[in-house]
This record gives sequence, structure tokens and C-alpha cells, in this order.
Amino acid sequence: MILAWGNVARMGEYVASANFSLMALCKLVGTWYHGDTLRTVMASVVTDWTTSKTDWERNTMLNIARRGRNLSFTCYVSSATTVTFYISLNILKFYNNLHLSYRNLVYKFAYPYNIQKSPNYEITFYVQLSGGTYAALINCTVDSFVSILVLHICAQLINLRTTLYNLVDQRAKRSISSSTFKKGLAAITMRHEHLIRNAKAIDNCYSAVLFVHLLCATFQLCFESFQYYFQIIQSHTKVPIIKMAFVSFYCTLVLTHLYIYCYSAERLLIESTSMAYGIYECKWYDMSPEEARSLMFMAYRATLPLRLMAGKFGNFSLEMFGATVKTSVGYLSVLMTLMDKV
Repeated sequence: MILAWGNVARMGEYVASANFSLMALCKLVGTWYHGDTLRTVMASVVTDWTTSKTDWERNTMLNIARRGRNLSFTCYVSSATTVTFYISLNILKFYNNLHLSYRNLVYKFAYPYNIQKSPNYEITFYVQLSGGTYAALINCTVDSFVSILVLHICAQLINLRTTLYNLVDQRAKRSISSSTFKKGLAAITMRHEHLIRNAKAIDNCYSAVLFVHLLCATFQLCFESFQYYFQIIQSHTKVPIIKMAFVSFYCTLVLTHLYIYCYSAERLLIESTSMAYGIYECKWYDMSPEEARSLMFMAYRATLPLRLMAGKFGNFSLEMFGATVKTSVGYLSVLMTLMDKV
């Protein structure tokens, strides 16, 4: 960007080329750095599946898991389609430039050696092409992994709320003793705290990474759209259909990755606060005042929602998804205005 300072089109191209790889690098390093914590969370997930006893618990987990699978499948399909067009477009570029005196790379970066000389050109081209492909696969894998972990916690919160409702209902009907009720409520409270710790562990592991993801996704949508606009409208350049398809699928891919986080975080926010509403809907009025008061501690704790944060600046939600797209369009209008003035 420093070398291309003043050339808005070239600066936007450099940022768009580096952003997606930056997201992948941050996610890869973050996952490796917090590997021990994530292995603990994954062990908890395995334990939940192997120790679930009732059919309704497993059905709830399966329903939420299917939603996570559908999100992951959508993410991988969009990634595979985008990568297919990406590889096809650049292989076509490589074939057309093979016998030219000046040959273009996948990304127009400056290197401290002569990239036009063989085999420097071929090796650099292959490394850039492989890097873009790996970046797409890393982003897709980590995003699917995080969303599945968050949705699993949502399923456990639903099961916990149902268990609490059944326990209070049994005590209201006097089908269990007071001591049994207290033991069951203690187990539910400990389970609730365990789920809260897991949710906070995931947030602590990926909070900084998701902040980078949010920034990069915002600028990525802006700069990719700007390049498309600049080539077709401003420069009146005839763009191949395969490149138009690649840009369209690429923007869809970025939006899909962002939506996965926003949807998972929205479900976590809803299910964590629904614990308080679930306690209110129980038959606490048919219990003794002492037993009813014991529910207030869990109700108060459930009023503090669990969130998936983007650093310390905001939490992911469907509202943030809309705000991010709106911000990207705003930045795009600024770049278009700058180009008009130039």
C-alpha cells in the first residue's frame, strides 16, 4: 500500500488480496494458541453426547446439531464453489501469460527478485494460488468449528431449562421430597455454571480473532465490490464471465462466514437469557417460599446473557450482520466518490 500510495484502485486491490489471508492466519494462530482450552471444551461436548440418558435430550441436541451441520455445509459449498472459480480463473491467466514478455501473478505484489524469470514466475504463481486456496479452507474450517461449539452449548441450555421445569413441576406436585429437589437444583446450578464457563472459554479464545474477522470482512466486501465497480463501470473494461462469477461467489462466501458467527451468537444470547424466563414459567407458586426463593439465584444469573464478542467493542448478532453490510456499502460509496474526484 505504501508503494501504491495515491492510487486508490491499486491500494484497494492490495488490501483485498491480503485481508482474507489475514483472517485465516489469525484464526489458525488463535486456534493453535488456545489448543488446550479448546480440547477441554471438545471433551465436554463428547461427554454430553455419551452421557445423555433421555430421548428428548438427544432429540434436542440432534436438532441443534443439524442446524450447525447445515451452516457448515453451506459454508463449505460456498468455499468449494469460490475456490473452483478462483483456481479456474488463475489457471486461465497462467496459460494466457505463459508466452508473454510481461506476465501477471495471482496477486500483484512487489518481490525482491525478478518474478518474470523462469522458474521464479511459476513457483511464485503456484505459491500464491495455493495460499489463496488454503486461506479459504482454513477460514471455512475454523468458522464451522466455532459455530458448532456455540450451538452445542445452546442445545445444552435448552435441555437444562427443560430439566429445571420438570424438577419444579415434580416438586409442585409433591412427587419428590424437598431434599431430592435441593439435590436436583444443586446439580442444575453446577451444570449451568459449567456451560457458562465453556461459553466464556470460547469467547476468550476467539474474541480478538473475531474482531479481526469483523474488520476484515467489512473492508473485504467494500474493496471487492469496488474493484468490480472500477473495472466494469469506471474503466469500461470487459470482464470475463468467469471473473464476474468468482467475485459474486466470493462476496457470498464472506457474507456466509459472517452470518455463521452472527446466527450462532444470536442463538447463544437467546438461549442463555431464556433460562430466566423458563424459571418464571415454572410452577414456583405451588412451592414453599424457601424453595421458591432458591430459584431466584439462578434466575438472576440467567439475566446476564452469554455473548460472542468482537474484541471488547461489540457482540455478534443478526443486528451486527446488517450493520456490517451497511458499513461496507458506506465505505464503498466513499471510495467511489474519491475515484470520481480523481
